[in-house]
Amino acid sequence: METKDEAWQVVSSKYLFRRPWLTVRCDDMLLPNGNHIPEYYILEYPDWVNTIAITREEKFVFVRQFRPGIGKQLYELCAGVCEKEDASPLVSAQRELLEETGYGNGNWQEYMVISANPSTHTNLTHCFLATDVERVDIQHLEDTESLTVHLLTFEEVQELLKSNQIIQALHAAPLWKYVAEQKQMK
Repeated sequence: METKDEAWQVVSSKYLFRRPWLTVRCDDMLLPNGNHIPEYYILEYPDWVNTIAITREEKFVFVRQFRPGIGKQLYELCAGVCEKEDASPLVSAQRELLEETGYGNGNWQEYMVISANPSTHTNLTHCFLATDVERVDIQHLEDTESLTVHLLTFEEVQELLKSNQIIQALHAAPLWKYVAEQKQMK
């Protein structure tokens, strides 16, 4: 399949809001077909990470926390921001898992890279798979975090996915991929 890449041209750009975790930019855009969009909003975020962490006993390490945006308590993968001082997304993912859950070590691989919304978000989410992790420390939560750690079986994770109890899309995508791969292996 042959495709032609046609980038949009930025005529001008101005920042509306700048904070460490969110920057909002308004671009004046010219499309390849000549159409003009005078106000196109771009959200600049640092890259994110999340981890499917599985213990030696084949339990999945999940966190459960309240999410104010939708006003619900949710099961999620351990996740966070790629900090500038971290050498790589892998280092960020390992740091987040240790801080939020106390789990670490194990065998790590980058599992997939996805985008929350490539039309308006500048960042990527680096998803990792960590197997044979073990409890090595206590949680070291930030003042802005309030979460609990849960060890779930593969069957429990599948049920949470099937019943729409894991609704964070950036977490559901790698989990569904993992479930599909496990079914192929059987």
